[in-house]
Amino acid sequence: MSFANPYPGSDYDQRWRGLVYPADYQNPRAAGKYHLIVIGAGPAGLVTAIAAAGLGARVALIEKSAMGGDCLNVGCVPSKALLEFTTERAHTDCFDEAFEWLRLVRSRIAEHDSVQRFAEAGVDVHLGAARFVAEDSVEVEGVELSARRIVIATGARAALPPIPGLAESKPLTNETVFDLRERPRRLAIIGGGPIGCELAQALSRMNVEVHLFEAADRVLSRETREAGEIVGGALQRSGISLHLNASVSSVARRGADVVVTANGAEIAADEVLVAAGRKANTDDLNLAAAGVRTGAAGLIAVDDYLRSTNRRIYAAGDVCAKLQFTHNADAHARIVVQNALFFPSATTRKLIIPHCTYTDPEVAQVGQSRAELEHSGVDFDAYRVAFGELDRGKAQGDEHGFAEVLSARKNAKILGATIVGRDAGEQLAALCVAMTNGLALGSFAKTVLPYPTRSEYLRRMADEFNRSRLTPMARRLFGAWFRWNTRS
Repeated sequence: MSFANPYPGSDYDQRWRGLVYPADYQNPRAAGKYHLIVIGAGPAGLVTAIAAAGLGARVALIEKSAMGGDCLNVGCVPSKALLEFTTERAHTDCFDEAFEWLRLVRSRIAEHDSVQRFAEAGVDVHLGAARFVAEDSVEVEGVELSARRIVIATGARAALPPIPGLAESKPLTNETVFDLRERPRRLAIIGGGPIGCELAQALSRMNVEVHLFEAADRVLSRETREAGEIVGGALQRSGISLHLNASVSSVARRGADVVVTANGAEIAADEVLVAAGRKANTDDLNLAAAGVRTGAAGLIAVDDYLRSTNRRIYAAGDVCAKLQFTHNADAHARIVVQNALFFPSATTRKLIIPHCTYTDPEVAQVGQSRAELEHSGVDFDAYRVAFGELDRGKAQGDEHGFAEVLSARKNAKILGATIVGRDAGEQLAALCVAMTNGLALGSFAKTVLPYPTRSEYLRRMADEFNRSRLTPMARRLFGAWFRWNTRS
């Protein structure tokens, strides 16, 4: 990245880049055979490397692009910074200020992921592309490193769907959209998943005319239908043009325009952004030399202990997971440290992995959905509270948000939950704790929660749950007690 021509936040970008991939950095001399080599310095790789070094292991960490991976550099951090900045500035000319803010936030968080911090923690940081040369060895910048165990944590990247003309149109992806220096007047986004919806809303707030194309009949098609429809309505109310059931047949550059053809209609834009799928970063690792197999979308095949087909080599994070979230990568890293350095006893089997889309309103989900439970034939009960029914919701004018919790009819354990509304990700936290510890919904009845908050939905559900568990015999006993109590 060049910083010759200043732009809003260019000084922050210069500082950020100096922290995550310093131009004058010299790789350390290889320290004999390492206990652990970690390839990739995204969330999974960073946690693995620093935790292993903290335990006293000799660790080498290899990164070819930028410390922090997608999350810091081109993912969670910049996208959420834009969303937060534009929340109170919707439909204003705040493009320069918003992008300057994301660059400031990114540069501040980069300190935590910097080369210097990890080197000072005892990790040998090697900058450059890694390539396997044997089952226990990799090469980086012409130097061969070997280790007792190796962890692949190279993450994933945006995948371009096979649409005629798309690649030739030089589309934006999450890896390039945050490099924008000028506000596009019109933007076409292909893909109505979390990334597409979040960026559509953020950029629309900056007075960009946004057209969002989604092949399904709603955005966020992997969420519950109601959640997707609520978010879709919110996007439309904010001025975004939704093109649902859209079959994009071609994309073409015509002068200054990019023309997207879908269902026979043409939409012109200044730029097109692709947010329609991911592919694991495994192409250039020479995995054949290490005996490591991959599957669909390049994902490394692993078992429940995160071991690859070569038992000396592990994988963690987006490079091997269908659930491509930073918090899942963090959980993988903790498992890998245990299994690669000590006895392999940690497993992914019991992980409870939530996820959240940070649109307004947010959509947060954990566990199984109604459709999944019905398909598998599980008997369950559903408990639902609309946030507009709560006093806090009434005070804030909540109209569309809700929380729904599904619990097993047999043993009352929480099986899944969906929350749509303000701070849905925050509201989901207690349910994640409950599911991880096998607690029933009724356990929240004993909890005193602050008033007025949206978290009161938990008490309402818990009370309803406990009332539903009141057996006919218990009702008769209570009735007898109160009749006797009245006579006495």
